[in-house]
Amino acid sequence: MSTPLSRGSISWRRAASVVLVTRWPRPGPGAPPPPAEDFRLLLLQRSQRQRFLPGAHVFPGGLREAADRSADWQRLFAPHHQPPRFGLTPAPPPRSTFPVLTSHGLDAGEAGALPDEVAGRICAIREAFEEVGVLLLRPRGAAWDSGPGSELWPEPACALAPPPDVEDWRERVRKDPRHFLTFCAHLDCTPDIWALHDWSRWLTPFLQAGGPRFDASFFLCCLREPPSAYPDSQEIMDCKWLSPSEAMEKFISKEIWLAPPQFYEMRRIQNFASLSTLHKFCLDRASEGAETWMPIILVTANGTVQLFPGDELYLEDSDYVEKNMATKKTIEEIMKESKTFHRLVMHERYFYSVHVTVPSKYKHVYPKTFVVNKNRL
Repeated sequence: MSTPLSRGSISWRRAASVVLVTRWPRPGPGAPPPPAEDFRLLLLQRSQRQRFLPGAHVFPGGLREAADRSADWQRLFAPHHQPPRFGLTPAPPPRSTFPVLTSHGLDAGEAGALPDEVAGRICAIREAFEEVGVLLLRPRGAAWDSGPGSELWPEPACALAPPPDVEDWRERVRKDPRHFLTFCAHLDCTPDIWALHDWSRWLTPFLQAGGPRFDASFFLCCLREPPSAYPDSQEIMDCKWLSPSEAMEKFISKEIWLAPPQFYEMRRIQNFASLSTLHKFCLDRASEGAETWMPIILVTANGTVQLFPGDELYLEDSDYVEKNMATKKTIEEIMKESKTFHRLVMHERYFYSVHVTVPSKYKHVYPKTFVVNKNRL
């Protein structure tokens, strides 16, 4: 059954992504009507040369580096933001998760190293800069106009305008992540960790023996205006601002490919019609943190099902950390036999469906059940 596991024992590596959301521009005369949502998200197309998810459209993000939690960041945050939380909302209460991970061998390091909540945000912000040149920074000492619990909510954030030598800095940071702290100090800014809201946390399931596995934190950041985004042409080959409904259409029409976590999160964000509603939702649940999920993969006779916590077939059994479930039954047979769903069904590469009947937890939302009409494929 579920016993504590060391991340190092199965090679889970810490990573972070940020879902950048901004308002849809007002259409000019004669322009087509905007989509159902009044906001759009930034999706990046990974290079086909990448080992993990080649060619996929993803949110900005990448592996967490030792430099992201360096104690040297404390000098930049001081004197306005101090340990342990550096101005973030209080930490959520401890919750049981599956699998139970231990941090042995992962977070050992220098005294004064930043906590995970801060280091993860710095990682996501650094990766957004490296991959597409977006600067989620704020001048040192800049104060909120209001804060959680006050009558007025903080406004969505605003990315910093890039300096003239931004490409030189991008290249330096790509070669050595420690230069990101130097760059922030040069601009007299801090990473805007307060604009990044806990959204979700995904543990890569077992895909193949020896395959890469990540412990990825997803943050969401609402922006007043869309920042300029320029792919680095190394890891990222293209980028698009799309509404959730547009992204779904392009996925179904095979113009873009989304891995299961990105597809699930896109469907989850489709619960919201406006940026203001989404932003307020993030602020309202700021003290709840993010759920940690490891999907369990069920291989059927004609497709694959990813099971999430709450689904009646989801088993919190350590045996399924390093292997898949399997059945000779078809997806259709499995669906007919089940009543309690929290699953993503992968019929084909561009044909997913989501089935959710369980209530959401921790003031979050889950996707609504979504099934593509096969006639459209």
